[in-house]
Order: sequence, then C-alpha cells, then structure tokens
Amino acid sequence: MSEWKEYKLGDICKKVCSGGTPSSRHVEYYDGDIPWLNTKEVNFNRIYSTERCLTKEGLNNSSAKWIEKNSVIVAMYGATAGKTAINKIPLTTNQACCNLMIDPLKADYRYIYYALCNKYLILASLANGGAQQNLNAQIIKEFEISLPLLHVQQRIAAILSALDDKIELNRRINENLEEQAQALFKSWFVDFEPFRDGEFVESELGMIPKGWRVYCLSDFLPVITGKKDANVAQGGPYPFFSCSQDYGWTDAYSFDGHAILVAGNGDFNVKLYNGKFEAYQRTYVLIPWNPQYTAWLFYAVQYHLNEITSAARGSVIKFITKGNLADFKFPAPSDLETSEIIGKFDSIKRMVSSHELESRRLAELRDTLLPKLMSGELEVNDVETRNL
Repeated sequence: MSEWKEYKLGDICKKVCSGGTPSSRHVEYYDGDIPWLNTKEVNFNRIYSTERCLTKEGLNNSSAKWIEKNSVIVAMYGATAGKTAINKIPLTTNQACCNLMIDPLKADYRYIYYALCNKYLILASLANGGAQQNLNAQIIKEFEISLPLLHVQQRIAAILSALDDKIELNRRINENLEEQAQALFKSWFVDFEPFRDGEFVESELGMIPKGWRVYCLSDFLPVITGKKDANVAQGGPYPFFSCSQDYGWTDAYSFDGHAILVAGNGDFNVKLYNGKFEAYQRTYVLIPWNPQYTAWLFYAVQYHLNEITSAARGSVIKFITKGNLADFKFPAPSDLETSEIIGKFDSIKRMVSSHELESRRLAELRDTLLPKLMSGELEVNDVETRNL
C-alpha cells in the first residue's frame, strides 16, 4: 500500500459536469436520436442505450450536453444517490447525474467506477437535504479515493471487467434465447405456421388446428397470492419477491419449485424462478402441477400479458385479480404430454437458467474480490495466477 495515494475525484478528471432536462411542454424536444440518461437508469451498470432520447432542439434548449463515452456517471438525487454507471456510448443526461470524464493519464475510468461501487455506502451517506436526500457535484469532486499506480489500476480493472464482460455476454445470449422462444411460441400457438396446410376447426377463440383444444390457465396450475405481511423480508437465504418483482431476502419461505411469478400491478412483469422463495401480496405465484409445462406456460403468459392485463381494475393503481389469470384461455394441442414443442421451450429455459446461474456465481466472485483488491488486501498478482 506504500504506492497508493489518496486523490480527490475532481483532481483526476478532465471535466466534471451535470446535465439538464428539456421542458416537457415542448413535445418536439423529445423522441429524437440523442440518448438522454435519467438517474433511475444508473444502477452499477454499463449504459448502452437509454429509455428516452432528445431531439437537437431539446439539446439546444436545455442544459443537457454531450458526455463522452467511458465516463463515470454518479447519481446525485433521491433513492439512487451514490449509485454509479459507465456510459459505453456518447450520451446526454439529466441534471441529477454527475458526469466524471476521467483523465486517462491519471486514472483508469474502469478502476474509478469499481472504486466508487466499493465506496457506495460511504458516498451515499454524504447526501443531504430535506425529504429527498441529495448529493451535489462539489461533494463528489471532493470525495477521496485511494489509487495505486496507473498500471496497477489497469490490471485490477481488467480482472473485474473480465467478470462483468462474461456476465454481460450471458445476458445478451439470454436475450437472444428469449427472443427465439417468443418467436417460436408465436409461430406455433398464435400463427399456427406448422399447421397451415392441415385442417382447422372452429373454437370459442376462432379457428384452431384440428386436434387442438382451448385450455384455461387454471387447467395447469393454481393461482396463489403471496403473503399480506410485508415484514417477512428481514434478510436470510431465500428470495422475497415484492409486488414490483424486485426482491430482497428472507429467512422463511412458502413456495418451492419451478414457479411463474406475475406482478399483479405496476408494470405487470413476469418472471420465472426455480427454488425456495417468498412472495408479497399482489405477486401471483403459478406453479404448474406438471413441471414439464412450466417453461411453455411462462412464455404463454409472457406473450399474452397485455391481453391478460387489459382487464385490470382500479382508478389510481391498476391491478389484476386471480381470476384474470386463472380464467385466461388459449389454444394448445390436446396431446400435450407427447408434444415435441413443449420440450423445446423447456430446453431453451434450461440454457437461460444455466447462464443466469453462472452470472450469479461470477457476480459473487466479483463482489468478493472488489473490496480486497481496492484495499490492497489481495495482490493483483495473486488473482491473475488463478483460473477465474
């Protein structure tokens, strides 16, 4: 640690700036081709795209400005204060982002990103204000981190980045697999492409291939709600899914198996989880009686989700009921147990699960190495000689 020195973030940057938000009263300022980052998208990640984009008019009529790629972005406001990201594309940001353009002669931007991830709780604790706790650019510029020599920074960053590279590769592979599964589902169960030259019969849902029938979701599984007690999530080994499908951890579980989880309100997203877990009220848990149908039913619910949620109730917060799920109808072959297509969905989901499991293992390894490498407790030479 003798060659490590403390530096203020502002002293290792070429430039530090925030962004701006064009007036929402001017619709012509939005939906252009200029990426515009909101702080809710800053979550210890790499940014390749943004939820919203600006037009040239929006950029020119606001405080938003171009930020060069490979900058370190720190969220300053509210619940995201102190969280960081790296932008892998040039983009603009709102005023709640502090954008650090690192001087490559002084520091490796990847190292700075990981150093700030490691010091997140310390940085977040500096937020001040009333109801909403905020950081500001000056606090961030004055924030100190310990830096080794530049070549050591680069070696440490390379180790941690290699793990994130593999995690990212797994994510992209899974996105491709999920797209394949959705295309396969649409081909078979919506467009009936493999059966176009065969005979079709009338059903309550319209014309379907001969030998098929109309099922309800409840023919395959019970629809169960999670617990009403929000206090069950107090830490522990089991995932606890909230109604938004984010999860914490709990020391108790009510469910065990291959489960489809449907958020009963909010964005009504769908997840698949295998194992022991707990769920909160308004998360609907669907565990098929026949596990071999789980992946296929997952893609069925996912594909038809807009149709299912079109019956959502509520004036302020929209929600779906157990009946909306249980009574949902869709066509499928009568001989499901011998249908080859069901196994294809299961095979895709097994590959997805395998990549997710590997990514969790890699993330755990990264999170274990991070504080040790950043403190000098673990020498970079020791890590490089291991087969990660």
